[in-house]
Amino acid sequence: MATSSILTNIKITDPKKVEDFAEALDMSAHEPERKPVKPIIQLVTNIEEIRKFMGMGNKENE
Repeated sequence: MATSSILTNIKITDPKKVEDFAEALDMSAHEPERKPVKPIIQLVTNIEEIRKFMGMGNKENE
């Protein structure tokens, strides 16, 4: 189950490790570094670019 690792109890007795753990949690909450899993695909919405891509060119002049 995916949530089992989240619901695990931890016990830290060393005060320095507690401080480091709390600081790491705080940093991850304020400045999460997110990277896209998949490349971002740009949508083409310009009708002329779509025509050029589809190989249609400018049919109005033919």
